[in-house]
Amino acid sequence: MTRKLPKLGSLLAFLLVAGAPLLAQTQSPGLTDHRASLFKLSLIVGGGVITLAVIAGAFCQAKALSSACEGISRNPGGAPHIRFLLMFGLVLIETLVIYALLITFIILIIQWGKYA
Repeated sequence: MTRKLPKLGSLLAFLLVAGAPLLAQTQSPGLTDHRASLFKLSLIVGGGVITLAVIAGAFCQAKALSSACEGISRNPGGAPHIRFLLMFGLVLIETLVIYALLITFIILIIQWGKYA
């Protein structure tokens, strides 16, 4: 527990420093309160989608690589088949992360002023 406190404190300090410019921004005259809140919500959702996708993708890739190494060490004769299936699986996992990035771009690029 005591080893995690300095890391947690560093993370909190970084988030406060990184988020400080958001507090200094003023609302543009063209946006109403409703449009501004919708725009801010879209930024949060876009950031959350890509963050969760990257975390899940990295975890799945690490698990796949670990399992493939374990399988090759148990059966060296099956290495070509295991390697092919590993590469195929990694391509599919990375494709899902790229789809999440595309969805995030779509969320962030929409001109919310026209729809709110």
